[in-house]
Amino acid sequence: MKIRKDEQNFTMLDWYKKVIIDNYANFEGRARRSEYWYYVLMNIIITVLLYFITIAGILAESPIIAITGGGIIVIYLIGIIIPTIAVSVRRLHDTNKTGWLYLLNLIPSVGGLVLLIFYCIESDNESNQYGPNPKLTYSEDINSIGTE
Repeated sequence: MKIRKDEQNFTMLDWYKKVIIDNYANFEGRARRSEYWYYVLMNIIITVLLYFITIAGILAESPIIAITGGGIIVIYLIGIIIPTIAVSVRRLHDTNKTGWLYLLNLIPSVGGLVLLIFYCIESDNESNQYGPNPKLTYSEDINSIGTE
């Protein structure tokens, strides 16, 4: 049995690593609001830092730094496409909605707004067709220890 860190004590970096390393291309199951939003926040922080490096290279008139920074941004953004879609689909599953609703992103303005609302609403408290409530999974694992 794999022992995992209690998700109640996860830091932003723990949530980010959970999405990037543990669930890179996992489109099944559910993702808590904290998993989704900490992942999004960490991506924003990383992207802004990479842009600062690129802008610093431009302002310092150093094409090597500017091009390297821009290249790293492109590689990073390409690298996070799959985990971003995957965590978004799992977040939709957590609200008992199909992952196909992610395609609402293709509708300018309105689609993104609708998805933002879905990403913000509370999870289903009970198990749904996509799996058990991730908030309860850890405590259920603890309660089952010694009963096997």
